[in-house]
Amino acid sequence: MRLRDVIVLAVVLGSSVGGARTPAVTVSPSASASATASPRSQTQASASASASASASASASAPAAPPAAASAPASAIDARAVLAAASAVQADPLLAGMEKTRVLRLKKKDEARKTPGKQDDFRWWRDLIDSLSAGLRVAMWLVGAGLLVWVLLRLRDLLQRQQAGRALTAAPPTHVGTLDIRPESLPADIGGAARALWQRGETRAALSLLYRGALSRLVHGHGVPIRAASTERDCLALSAPHLEAASQTFLTQLVAGWQTVAYARRELSPEVFEHLCADFDVRMPTGAAT
Repeated sequence: MRLRDVIVLAVVLGSSVGGARTPAVTVSPSASASATASPRSQTQASASASASASASASASAPAAPPAAASAPASAIDARAVLAAASAVQADPLLAGMEKTRVLRLKKKDEARKTPGKQDDFRWWRDLIDSLSAGLRVAMWLVGAGLLVWVLLRLRDLLQRQQAGRALTAAPPTHVGTLDIRPESLPADIGGAARALWQRGETRAALSLLYRGALSRLVHGHGVPIRAASTERDCLALSAPHLEAASQTFLTQLVAGWQTVAYARRELSPEVFEHLCADFDVRMPTGAAT
């Protein structure tokens, strides 16, 4: 039985105790008539009337309704309620107090907080932990980026080495439509070009000098000339491999070839003779001069 049931039972008992009051006294007509007598006889008459009235009320008159039945609960005597509650609590059949335990989640706000320097220390510790976690993630990202960059650089280096090896292993046989293979050229390129010039074959003579120059640049000096290289490309590629005099001679040779082949103009015999005489000197078959 819980405390609420005890208090309800006490209220019910108090109500029953308050309702058991003495019923109202009814006065008969004879007693009111005798009230006009003398004082002494009136006192005796009232006493006898009270006795007869109480007897007749207890014998024949019905009990009057309790006056306290309509009274509010707040009018009940507090001592009677406490006495009833004590009586109920003293009952050995009452089970007494019952305690139950319920598990629930603990809120952070209800956690015990330590004031003062410990809060500051905890705040700094949490901040350092957060920063350290962020730094670890940043370091992993930077490391991954560096690894990717190194791998890309290695790939480019390997591709360049493979391209250089392929170029060195297989030099071009033709530059445009010109055959630059050493076996397709005479041993004395200058003398053969002079013979063609004397027969009136000006284009063939300049073509032979230009083919011979390209062949010796590719096979003798290691200039990375490609099959699609133009005259300007050949001059730019040969510059690091030739001395200034040889580079000047090659520039004059290219200009003479373009004058005859593209501009369709005649080349002066003095310029042509200079190209034939200095060819083997400026364009040797060995290392760069």
